[in-house]
Amino acid sequence: MFSTELFGQRLRIARKSAGEKQEELGQLLGVGKSQISELERGSASTTLEKLSLICQHYNVSADYLLGLTDEPEPYKRKKI
Repeated sequence: MFSTELFGQRLRIARKSAGEKQEELGQLLGVGKSQISELERGSASTTLEKLSLICQHYNVSADYLLGLTDEPEPYKRKKI
């Protein structure tokens, strides 16, 4: 089940692991530092477009950020 708190915790971990400040992530997403703070506290959610940007930027899976798996690595598709 989706938890905004878990999403926020995992977003904060990804951001800090990349050595970024909230302002930097906000610039990438086109939002202010306060909205990033709300996301990380679990008091706000985001759009699918911004979720996709976050996943690509930090190279983590949406399933991980959403709490559907504990594996942060994106799924690797097999080439046919």
